[in-house]
Amino acid sequence: MTIEYVLLLVVIFGIGLKVFVSAPMDAFKNSAPRLGARVEKQLTTGAGFPNDWTQEKR
Repeated sequence: MTIEYVLLLVVIFGIGLKVFVSAPMDAFKNSAPRLGARVEKQLTTGAGFPNDWTQEKR
């Protein structure tokens, strides 16, 4: 009976780990075009960047 519980916990842990790891990758893949367009717009207009980036605190 203990072996069944251990196997069940391993299966549940494996499924949960797969969902936990793959969810951020899916979100990034779906948002990448939107993020790229936003960065491109900021690069062309100069919005969203500091005026003197050499004096920026590190």
